[in-house]
Amino acid sequence: MPEDEIIAKWQKNPITKPRIEKVVVNMSVGKSGEPLEGAMKILEELTGQKPCRRKAKKTIRDFGIRKGEPIACLVTLRGEGARNFLKKAFQAVDNKLSESCFDDKGNFSFGIKEHIEIPGTRYRPELGIYGMDVSVALYRPGYRVKRRHRLKCKVGTKHILTSNETMHLIRDEFGIEIVR
Repeated sequence: MPEDEIIAKWQKNPITKPRIEKVVVNMSVGKSGEPLEGAMKILEELTGQKPCRRKAKKTIRDFGIRKGEPIACLVTLRGEGARNFLKKAFQAVDNKLSESCFDDKGNFSFGIKEHIEIPGTRYRPELGIYGMDVSVALYRPGYRVKRRHRLKCKVGTKHILTSNETMHLIRDEFGIEIVR
């Protein structure tokens, strides 16, 4: 769908304009102990929320990982905190995203190789440098009917988000360049 049609659709019916549901920031360290604690401190400084640990699902002897060992941490951001973090994270990737970052349901993910690329972050030698994955879930008002407990029903095909709409929203709200 061309951009003019998308804008006209959103202006005609504001409920069709997508919104950011949540932003999940994941730092996978690969081992527990001091490296994981450093990653958790960095993630807490960047997001302002306390991260939760994630455990290994299975044992991988070659990497020295045991099942149940904490090897990663993540934070889920919603609302204004999610929007503020995204603005900083996009600057870390030079306000450019690849078209392959977007899925067909309207969500997108990208990676940041070093956390010190995020503006306002200082390098602290005692903590080290870590990379992170940022996943953004978008929704359109009305998706609740699919998830609610009572009287669940399907979301109509015309109401499902497309990758084109998501790309246009990100381009419009954050000034991101989509690279093909």
